[in-house]
This record gives sequence, structure tokens and C-alpha cells, in this order.
Amino acid sequence: MTNKTVLSYGHWPSEISAEKVAIAAPRTGNIQSFGNRLFWVESRPDEAGRNVIVSRAKDGIIKDLLPHPFSHSSRVHEYGGLAYTVANNTLYFVNALDQRIYQLEIGSDQPKPITKSGPRFADLVLDQDNQRLIAVCEQHSNQAEAENYLVSIPLNNSAQLQTLACGADFYAFPRISPNGKQLCWIEWRHPHMPWDCTSLWVADIHNGGLSNKQLVAGADGNESIFQPQWSPDNQLYYVSDRNNWWNIYCANKGIILDMPAEFATPLWQFGMSTYDFIDAHTIGCIWTQQGTWYSGFLEIATGKLNLVNNLYSSLESACYHDGKLYMVAGTTDNTQQIIGICHQGTLDTVGNSSKVDLNPNNIAKPESIIYPTANGERVQAFFYPPTNSHFKGGDQELPPVIVICHGGPTGATDSSLNIKNQYWTNRGFAIIDINYRGSTGFGRDYRNSLAGAWGVADVEDTEYAINFLVAQKRVDKDRCIIRGSSAGGYTVLSALTFTNTFKAGASLYGIGNLETLVSDTHKFESRYLNKLVGPYPEKKHVYRQRSPIYHVDQLNCPVIFLQGLEDKVVPPNQAEIMFDHLTQKGIEVVYVKFPDEGHGFRKSENIIRALTSEYEFYCNVFNLKAES
Repeated sequence: MTNKTVLSYGHWPSEISAEKVAIAAPRTGNIQSFGNRLFWVESRPDEAGRNVIVSRAKDGIIKDLLPHPFSHSSRVHEYGGLAYTVANNTLYFVNALDQRIYQLEIGSDQPKPITKSGPRFADLVLDQDNQRLIAVCEQHSNQAEAENYLVSIPLNNSAQLQTLACGADFYAFPRISPNGKQLCWIEWRHPHMPWDCTSLWVADIHNGGLSNKQLVAGADGNESIFQPQWSPDNQLYYVSDRNNWWNIYCANKGIILDMPAEFATPLWQFGMSTYDFIDAHTIGCIWTQQGTWYSGFLEIATGKLNLVNNLYSSLESACYHDGKLYMVAGTTDNTQQIIGICHQGTLDTVGNSSKVDLNPNNIAKPESIIYPTANGERVQAFFYPPTNSHFKGGDQELPPVIVICHGGPTGATDSSLNIKNQYWTNRGFAIIDINYRGSTGFGRDYRNSLAGAWGVADVEDTEYAINFLVAQKRVDKDRCIIRGSSAGGYTVLSALTFTNTFKAGASLYGIGNLETLVSDTHKFESRYLNKLVGPYPEKKHVYRQRSPIYHVDQLNCPVIFLQGLEDKVVPPNQAEIMFDHLTQKGIEVVYVKFPDEGHGFRKSENIIRALTSEYEFYCNVFNLKAES
């Protein structure tokens, strides 16, 4: 191997350009199987963020199904998720622009609307016996909070929506039994989020309506139900965390496997899936333990879990098709791709959508670490060292470090290849990506450890991470950066305001004022802070104590804000007010606006602009010479 040139960290020329990050790999998900075809959804940053439904036929031919400019996307709960189904060679999908359901004969390029403008839809399933769709519906009005319920949509008369279930604040996972006789779903009410408390219901399908409605699980108000699903022999299964861990249960048999692992992820989007039935006796599944993902097959009768050895570090969207369990998989050195596995470990790779080839010697390998934090707790994180095939730092120099705070905050990070992270490590930055307290994948108790402590526990965990790395002499304590998006952006602003650990920060559509968030955000998250902070206005003083906007006098280091102006989750005024206050203080501050983006950046040109703006900001702050 060639000798590396010594060059100060942060200056390294890189083959991983912002342009490569933007086109590296379309986001893939929502895998479903219908007949002889496998279906999934791909996001296309180079097509203005369009989401295309794709299929692979029995002969292996892969085709895009949606003609331009149609795009699969639901705005129910604002985060959307699964919003298509297929039957009799007809695709039914929600279109992003108008939120109407369209039908499209596969092979045709002429989608036809079957619903009117106004209602939003998600989680579509076909009721074949009654020739209708069943879906989650969300209605908005100017006078009141949005209403959510389950509806049926006749395929021959789109004007007649029929309400099947109502009264709860939220619904998800409507699923029809294989014999067509029963419908199950989950529902939940304010102030709970779906990872706090949900209930599972089942009802008979009778004369087009529902009868004999029964509560299956979630009666005690302290249980999160995820992904109810019918087995081929009409038995109802689901995932519950009643024993602290999200494990698989059968309505008639109880728990199938009691294991300190998570067979679920937080329900931020519709249609999330961690298991599927191979047959009436076997479940194919994916699960996570201590930040690492696994896949395998569960024997229902014995509870035996057969691990399939694989090297994948992230797994999602499990779906059985044609003898294999398919899923979206990521590795530490390759972008997401769809794979299929069978009992024998045989692997089917459904192409690789990555458009960028990277030199393996330019990819930083994550190291899973567990470090002590406040109150004797322990936190898991992934550390990425600066990595470049041609350059290294000097013997007497330590690298700058970027602490990454994932969104949510009910979420998690994993070790799969994230080219945005590699953008930084290839330039000579170290990264620590933290599963701070409240993250998922570590049991309900760990998830609840952020209750009442948001803006405190997560901030402590970022501080302790830096202290841990500094003590090991792995990073430069005078060049500590913190960055995060959405809820992670709140942790960023809180850490910059209430501690002196960090020397710069980047808030991507982050939260500066918790009070404004309570009144300004959308229905799905409108009571989220009740648990994370406390009920409002009873705990108004706590909201003010923890809102960086009220303590700008304590924020004394440079910040960059990146914000979509169409954001309905964290409105732009959050960034604008913080920017104005810091400008008046004379703090170095940058505000980058994206008029055509919402909560997150989808378009390639905006991804490029966001990354290059952030790098230029760090170069100015730390007197670095920006490299390509």
C-alpha cells in the first residue's frame, strides 16, 4: 500500500464529493409481494425527490411502474409511509401532489384517480370479497385538529367513502385475514405516541361493515403493539413490548419467543415490517440487539430461532416472496440494497441501486463502543475514525470530531454505510454517532429513560461521549462539533446553549423553542412532548428552562441552520428566531434556506448545497482550507 501523505485533519482532498452523496443510492423501502412480482419504493433525489414504485417480475426484469411526474407519497401523520397495494394486475397508490388514490394497470402509463381531492390516505389494503380498498384516512379542516379513521373505498364508486372505525386519534395496520372474514388494526389516543401505548382490535367483516369488535391486546395502557399480521391459517400475530422487549406474540398462543431483543422499530411511518410468514409454521424475521441487526427464521411451535449468518448491519421492510424472506439491507461498506434469504442461507440480491463506486480504503469502519454517562447509565454509539486512502494526520495532532444526534428522538442509529458520514471522515473528521438515552433497540425501559428528561439526558450523553473520546486521546477537545436534524437539532442547540463542550454546531430543521413546537406542530406529534418534557401549560416553566431560544445569552459559539421553508413538522420560524437573536449578539451564524423542501432534504441539488454550506462553515470556524 502506498505511503500516505501527512496533512492536517479536515484539509484532506476527498473523492466523496457532495454530488456523489446526493446520487449515491436511492432510499429503498415498502417491500411487498403480490403474485409473481416483488414490489418496492425508491426515492430519486435526481428526479426532485420523486418516489417511484418498482417491480421485479418472475423473469428477473426490474421496471419502474409510475410514469413521471407521479410519485408515491402519503401525508397522513405528515411522515406517511406505505400507501400502495396491488391486485389483479392493477396498482393502487397515493400520489404525492394531490394525495388522491390512483389506479394503474401494470404496463400502462395512464393512472386514473379513484378518490377526490381533500382526504389523505395511507396503509392501503384490498378487500377482494367486497371489491374495495380499506385504508387509514385523515381529514383536515381549518377549524379543528385533523380527524383520523379507517375507511373503505369502493372500486366502482369513488364518491362513497364508508367509515369503518373511528373515535381514536390515530389508526394503523388495517389487515384482512386470509379467509376475508376479519379485519384487525391498531389504534392509539393522545397524549400517547405509538411506541408508548397502542391497542390491537379485531372485528368481523359483515355486510360491508364491522361487527363484534374485540380488544386483543393493549388493555392496560402500558404496551406498544406493532405490526399485527395474519398467518396463512388465519391466526392473528403481533409484536408487543409488554415484557420490556418488542417480541412476537400470537393472539391465541401468547408469546412465541421471549428474548432480550427488539422485533420492532418505532412507528414513524405506515407499513413498517420486521417479520412475515413463510408458512403457517414458520416466521421469517429481523431483529436488533445492542445496535446490531440479525435475520433468521422462527419455528412457531417450538419457539426456536434459527439465525441466518449475514454481515448486514441494518435491516428493514421484511417481506416473504417466492420462497425467501426479502428485506432492505445495509452493510458497513455498501449502500442499501434489497436481498432475499432462505433457511439454507442462500442469498438473492435484487440489484444494487448505488450509482457510486467508492475505494474501500476511503470508507471509515464503525467501531461499536459503550461508554458511561450520567447517573451510572451506559450508552452505545458508533465511532468512525478519519479515513482516507492517500492522507493521514500528523503524529502530534488529534482530529476534529463531529457528534451526530439522530432524529426522533425516539429512533436509533446503526452501522450501515452512510455516505454523508463518509463525506466527513474522508476529509479528516472523526464521527461519533450516538444512541443516546431514549433510543430504540434497547428495550422499553431504555426508551423511557428520556421521559421528562429531553434536553437533559440526551445532552449529557453527548458531553460524556466527548469526555470518553478525549480521555482516550482519540479526538481534539478544542474542535468538537455537534450536528443533528429535527429532534437531533434540538439536542444540538441545547448542548450549545447549556454546556461549553462544543465549539460549533449544525442544526438541520431543528427545534429552538419547545413552547412554539407544542402549538405549531402537526397532530401526530402535538402531544409528544407531554412525555418527553411534561404537560403544557402546567410545565410551562420547564419548557422555558429547556428552550434554547430563551437562553441565547448562554450560546456563544458558531451555529449553522439549514431549514426547509415548507416544513410542517418543525416550522421555519424556529430557525429564523434563533438566527436573528444570534445575529444581534454578534455570534458567527449562518442560515441556509431551502424554499422547495419540507422536513428533510429530498432533491439532489439541495443535498449538495446543504453539505457544501456546512463544510464551508466548519472551514471558516476552524480556519481550515476547504478541499474538494
